[in-house]
Amino acid sequence: MTDAQLHELKFPIGEYKKTINPSKEELAAFISDIHLFPQRLREAVEPLSQAQLDTAYRPGGWTIRQVIHHCADSHMNSFIRFKLALTEENPTIKPYWEDRWAELIDSKMAIEFSLHILDGLHTRWTALLDSLTDAELKRTFVHPEHSTPFKLDEYIGMYAWHSNHHLAHVTELKKRRGW
Repeated sequence: MTDAQLHELKFPIGEYKKTINPSKEELAAFISDIHLFPQRLREAVEPLSQAQLDTAYRPGGWTIRQVIHHCADSHMNSFIRFKLALTEENPTIKPYWEDRWAELIDSKMAIEFSLHILDGLHTRWTALLDSLTDAELKRTFVHPEHSTPFKLDEYIGMYAWHSNHHLAHVTELKKRRGW
């Protein structure tokens, strides 16, 4: 497998490109993607067998099961980051080792638990996002591994991309395998 082929498997919708100062229309589309993600993910994975869920989406990548549990972990962290940014002045958030989390025992459990988390979390998250004022959308947090603060309006776009990125890991594997 070439590096280009591996890169395409790793980033089936392309690498993340930040939308700076997103318009109201772009924000609405991002929020819609975040809102619809749990339903779209559930529809993509419900017909899969346990063996299929334990198939890596690319060589050296996570299994579909791990991707689903990662989405719950990552989106819970993101939701908390939003709430911190809305209630504190430019807080520094705590990063985590997502690759290590994906190896913990709970990432090998039935996917239904994380699908339930995503259902409730995204319902709450969408309600929060829909309520944000222009001033709140400009609030920030600091990620210690990055040199510039994250603005909430731009971070919404990142998580819309993150949702679609991992959904594409599932849907593209299904296409390649004829599932």
